[in-house]
Amino acid sequence: MTDPSEVKEVVPPPSAKVVTQSEVELFQPEDILIGWKVYVEKDGEFRRADILSTHTRKGRLVFYVHYVEFNKRLDEWVEVDRIDYKRPYELPKPDTPKKETKAPSKGKANSKEGQKKKKNKAIDSLSQSATPAPSTGSDMMDLDDLNVQGIVPEGEELSREEELKKLRMGGSMSQQSTHETAKVRNLSKVIIGSHEIEPWYFSPYPVELTEEDVIYICDFTMNYFGSLKQYERFRSKCTLKHPPGNEIYRDDYVSFFEIDGRKQRTWCRNLCLLSKLFLDHKTLYYDVDPFLFYCMTKRDELGHHLVGYFSKEKESLENYNVACILTLPQYQRHGYGKLLIQFSYMLSKVEKKLGSPEKPLSDLGLLSYRAYWSDTIIQLLVENGLEITIDDIGAQTAMTQADVLHTLQTLNMLRYYKGQHVLVLTEQAIQQYDKMLKKRKHVLEPELLIWTPPVFTSSQLRFGW
Repeated sequence: MTDPSEVKEVVPPPSAKVVTQSEVELFQPEDILIGWKVYVEKDGEFRRADILSTHTRKGRLVFYVHYVEFNKRLDEWVEVDRIDYKRPYELPKPDTPKKETKAPSKGKANSKEGQKKKKNKAIDSLSQSATPAPSTGSDMMDLDDLNVQGIVPEGEELSREEELKKLRMGGSMSQQSTHETAKVRNLSKVIIGSHEIEPWYFSPYPVELTEEDVIYICDFTMNYFGSLKQYERFRSKCTLKHPPGNEIYRDDYVSFFEIDGRKQRTWCRNLCLLSKLFLDHKTLYYDVDPFLFYCMTKRDELGHHLVGYFSKEKESLENYNVACILTLPQYQRHGYGKLLIQFSYMLSKVEKKLGSPEKPLSDLGLLSYRAYWSDTIIQLLVENGLEITIDDIGAQTAMTQADVLHTLQTLNMLRYYKGQHVLVLTEQAIQQYDKMLKKRKHVLEPELLIWTPPVFTSSQLRFGW
């Protein structure tokens, strides 16, 4: 028996938010409107969520919700029984008129032009020598505004804190308010081969599939089905055991296939539909003719299973070596993303070009590229010493000058000392190198690549040729 005198009342601290819960239901499912904030059960607890859309699926009323202060990719369709009707709801706030922004003054424009000239001068000095010639004091500047992510237009750059918040909250670095990206997720569950996956974003699959609780995708042909019987009947007759292209790389771990979007339109369009489920900013899924697709696979007794891919323009005016890149969710966090990135730079080296991914990158793509750039440059500097120029780093890695400078600045390895920019190998960089050697799982071997850069005529680059 517990002594009543020992029982103490627990009083929440003044800063804690106490959500009062009524004994009676305050509203009904049919009362809920788009824009309301209600409490929805998620992972065993109730979270505040925005109602973004409503829909009747197979006679059942469902709501598409966004959990407040959570990543956009966690948005989902929920049944009426997951909503708490005893907690108070919140109505949408009225729109406030936006303040008109003043055009920048002529003096500011001139100041930006001056900064551009200083940046170009500093970059030129770094390209010429590892220890460039001293410059005048007025040329001292930082290189923080290189904007290699291509996230925002010039003049609207994000601070470090704003960028991290955008990464955490947005689900994509490209928050375009276009019709396509504004749509809610239309599929609940996807089965690819032996893997069951929950999609993240909208993808324009046929409308009749959106009524199904689960759709089935063949991981060899990329064909999709709304019925298990249809899928099993197709698989019993399917003879394709690998992507429909040329195998240009193979080791004991992975293989790579090159697929022409013009020659394999249906397969590539189905691949783009699948990737749209996990890339918020991707809009291309029909006009695949101008692109080559490089697919990474893992082999077993059944065949080559798709792990990830990147697409590449046959002719890129900006010399992008990647247009779109994705590792399928079931294979993420296993190092496959770095292999895809490494392979894209291997192709650039064969082409004798400097390459960079198309901007803007998705949030996960940006993190993967930053990790790859950092590891590659640190390894090069540790193993070869600091007697190396920015141009040498670009030539050996096939990275563009802007990507190299951005990475060095992020790692705090580019310093301005006594009137000149110098490369510095920090203790943190050495620790990262040691950690990289311990964690390294697999590295592609360039000598196993059997590939000649394809050449296309102008007629072959046109859609519908």
